[in-house]
Amino acid sequence: MPTGGDLVIETLSVLGATTVFGIPGQHVLGLFDALGRSPLRLVSSRVENNAAFAADGFARVTDQPGVLIVSTGPGALTALAGLQEAYASSIPMIVIASQIPEAGLGGRRKGMLHELDDQKAAARNVTKTQHTIHHVSSIPAVLEDAWRTALTAPQGPVWVEIPQDVLLAPAPVPSPGELNVTIPQLTPHSSSVARAAEILHAARRPAIVAGGGVRRSGVAAQQALSRLAQLLDAPTACTPGGNSAFPDDHPLSLGGWVEDRYLTEVLEDADVLLAVGTSLGEVSSNYYTMQPRGQLIHIDAEPRVLESNYPGLGIRADAGLALEAILAALERSPKPTESTWHGVTSADLVHNVRRQIADRLGQQDLEHEQSIMRSIRNALPDKAHTFWDMTIAGYWAWNTWDAKQGAFHSAQGAGGIGYAFPAALGGAVGLEQRVLAVSGDGSAMYSIAELATARQHDLAVTWLIIDDGGYGILREYMQVAFGATVGTELTRPDFVALVQSFGIPATLAAPDSLADDLQAAWLATGPNVLVLQTTLKMWQPTHQISAPPEQ
Repeated sequence: MPTGGDLVIETLSVLGATTVFGIPGQHVLGLFDALGRSPLRLVSSRVENNAAFAADGFARVTDQPGVLIVSTGPGALTALAGLQEAYASSIPMIVIASQIPEAGLGGRRKGMLHELDDQKAAARNVTKTQHTIHHVSSIPAVLEDAWRTALTAPQGPVWVEIPQDVLLAPAPVPSPGELNVTIPQLTPHSSSVARAAEILHAARRPAIVAGGGVRRSGVAAQQALSRLAQLLDAPTACTPGGNSAFPDDHPLSLGGWVEDRYLTEVLEDADVLLAVGTSLGEVSSNYYTMQPRGQLIHIDAEPRVLESNYPGLGIRADAGLALEAILAALERSPKPTESTWHGVTSADLVHNVRRQIADRLGQQDLEHEQSIMRSIRNALPDKAHTFWDMTIAGYWAWNTWDAKQGAFHSAQGAGGIGYAFPAALGGAVGLEQRVLAVSGDGSAMYSIAELATARQHDLAVTWLIIDDGGYGILREYMQVAFGATVGTELTRPDFVALVQSFGIPATLAAPDSLADDLQAAWLATGPNVLVLQTTLKMWQPTHQISAPPEQ
């Protein structure tokens, strides 16, 4: 007779899962046994938080929940750092954690290995909902609900834990033949749409900030954003999470320079600022220095972020559905005139701001850094997906990377390091094509064990490790704030030799050969690594803030 573990795998298959990420452990062996008899693909990581990052990367490129299986106690807890990123960035995941046998649940009554007082409570801060399955018959229904919840805006990871004896128990419940999981649409209230359209219709200087919610809402949302920006003649900026939500080469595109005062001042000067699919949090508000003087319209699927930093008209809705509704209302009564920014057209304003940012960079001796970023971009095809760690190159990419027809992925949601390489492994699995990961030497050491995963599964990931001998961004922060550094300098391995010991090709690149080396790596098969020994600097994004122009 099939077991509870078989029923879990069969239900996941019916729901549409094709791939599972995870690591076996004592209490979850019954589930891995069932997995071995199934058509699902297992990508076996070496560390649980990296398995979570891999499932996250898979979900980002497929728009399907990443499925993660971890064992009880230490395995489950180690995954939490990876889940924090998925939760903060609204990435759909199904996390299945085993539990000790039913008889031991309830707080150290049996003294079992891996036992926690309340394992589910540990996951509460980093998952949307948490469930414990006590009976085999509950498995299909709970997993169906979890799948729906993970994909319902705001998306995110869902925690399901199953005791060992339930996984091993006979499953008289038949496998669900089909499951029609309808994802509820988070539509905006019509009254809020009408008010937003009224405000935007009267705007003389509208501007838009697009966040990750626009990307997660799909191609239709991005098309609606472009049409709305064109209709409003509104300069449009993308947050790091919203990178590629609006074409970088569009005449109204301010790019991603949300950390630069020149761009911030445009958003402050707007008489109507439409923020969609973003919390307007620390980074996207330029570290809370942005102080909008006009009317804010704030759209997000997560009600807790609406007006959390700035007052305005808050609209809880899926970004795409809200954009389409507002666009439809405005198209019935288009704006009578083009926007004008104190006598300057929107397109000229955008051109001037981008030139000012370029001029500022040109005055800061940053040609080396810009050259490195150009080399990476020029070496990759337009459709490339890239994954970036919290490293200086990643910070540059937040603001400068033009994803073109590809996609940009980074860990700015929770800000943990070690994300790029394991997430890229999941991305390569989901896309079935080569992807790029970029890390510093510090963040690379968090995920170095996953070289074994890349080799075992022969995954097409090119990993660029920029080795500056420490935590480069923290080095800069400490030097500026305290005049000295502590704990930022690192002893690290010979990365080329270490990578080669896994049977993976590795190249020691130089700045002037980086583009050629990266192009060659991109055309290769299987995993490969480039190590670039160089130090990158950050830019200074501020200038004397002038008095606001007269209205």
